[in-house]
Amino acid sequence: MELRGTTVTLGSTGITVQKNSFGALPIQRIPQADAVAMIRRAYEAGINFYDTARAYSDSEKKLGEALAGIRDDVYIATKTTAKTGDQLWKDLETSLETLGTDHIDIYQFHNPAFCPKPGQENGLYDAALEAKRQGKIRHIGITNHRLNVAKEAILSGLYETLQFPFCYLATDADIELVNLCQEHNMGFIAMKSLSGGLITDSAAAYAFAAQYDNVVPIWGVQRMNELEEFISYIDNPPAMTDRIRALIEKDRQELSGEFCRGCGYCMPCPVGIEINNCARMSLLLRRSPSQGHLTPEAQAKMMRIEDCLHCNQCKSRCPYGLDTPTLLAKNLEDYKRVLAGEVTVQ
Repeated sequence: MELRGTTVTLGSTGITVQKNSFGALPIQRIPQADAVAMIRRAYEAGINFYDTARAYSDSEKKLGEALAGIRDDVYIATKTTAKTGDQLWKDLETSLETLGTDHIDIYQFHNPAFCPKPGQENGLYDAALEAKRQGKIRHIGITNHRLNVAKEAILSGLYETLQFPFCYLATDADIELVNLCQEHNMGFIAMKSLSGGLITDSAAAYAFAAQYDNVVPIWGVQRMNELEEFISYIDNPPAMTDRIRALIEKDRQELSGEFCRGCGYCMPCPVGIEINNCARMSLLLRRSPSQGHLTPEAQAKMMRIEDCLHCNQCKSRCPYGLDTPTLLAKNLEDYKRVLAGEVTVQ
């Protein structure tokens, strides 16, 4: 595939991809035919890097069907949440079969709470290394939401790519990770470049990421019109303008402090609370069209917060250290005020 527009080489992997890349988490929410059509459209437009995971329900299956016949023209990254080497092998074989391929270009440990290394009792890294020797994976990567684990992975020299949340709400510590990856010739894959839907101006999101020439954003889209926005940036990349700077500064002020990023690592909830959406509902109501968040179905999901057991499982799992039960309670209180007409939203 001949690449147009801005390209990025993912560190020592030698993999060169379009600055726009495809995050395949959201396609698990749409029908197979729609997902396949969207991925094919992305490919035809010149997007050559696709990131998925074993944990994203049927995302790998949809990607496998869409890329049949053009597999050698693209790069595929997937992930495993395995806790042992044996589990990794099982996940890898399933991913290879589901994706319809004989190799994974970048195989990633999916948000482990520690940095897998050779010789550990769990055998995780050793299994990945053996799979690489066998040619079933080409490069070993890691994804994370924890700064300490991410930094340890970079400094270990064991990984060729890091996938980490990175958007214009990034902290100085996040930017330090990007620079550290560049110093160590390690690819940086930016997840949540739209902050889980809290960032609604894709041009601003792109312009921010464009300032870092070693960063590859994987845009999570589930609608063709969303994809078309990013495709348009291949030939007409948004620049950092005064308007975009002002918008970014406004959003940083509004979203400063503690807020839920919607990563979902607090799940599942023992009483079925959809924490990754409910804990940020106040922001969603004010930063996106509110109609879809106020349906009877959405109201029922929010009211489940009243069943919270205060078991603190979600709090203990949050990679950002949020007091999730308190955050849920605050969002429910605000939601009820919106329903009562005491607060106006979009």
